Amino acid sequence: MKSLLIIPILTVMAGLMLAEKWNADAASAKISFSIKGPFGTVHGNFTGLKASLQFSEKDLASSSLSATVEAKTVSTGISMRNGDLRNKEEWLNTDKYPVISFKSKKIEKTSSGYKVSGDLTLKGITKPVEIPFTFTSSGATGTFKGQFTINREDYKVGKPGGSVGNPVSISLEVPVKK
Repeated sequence: MKSLLIIPILTVMAGLMLAEKWNADAASAKISFSIKGPFGTVHGNFTGLKASLQFSEKDLASSSLSATVEAKTVSTGISMRNGDLRNKEEWLNTDKYPVISFKSKKIEKTSSGYKVSGDLTLKGITKPVEIPFTFTSSGATGTFKGQFTINREDYKVGKPGGSVGNPVSISLEVPVKK
């Protein structure tokens, strides 16, 4: 009889330990980037985040993060540059490569927060990346914040060399709720 009671208790306890599902507030999410250009640093952003966020600080092994953003939402504040970024093969060619995506493989605790390792796909090219991030929560809401750098040439964005810098700094701020 006692063993019959243990099974439901263990099931409930296991359920409490599983990573919690968080829903991204796409309208408030900030996905920004900066890169050195021929006339100074170019700043831009993407909108339209879609994300699947399973995260628990107490159960990182069951946690996972994946996200997509429509490449055509790229905006630098200059319409001619936006057009080139969206339409030219050497840049994003958003008709051919409409989605930029990330899928986690592992999440670890670090001295300053967390680190997610996973695959970033841009222009049909998938490369491993690590994104250090923090997560702050208050009850049923929270915010993920992270920053990382990629080499644009790894994804065949722009011409090799030239007047555009290689490192692209990417910053993320994603408000979430349960």
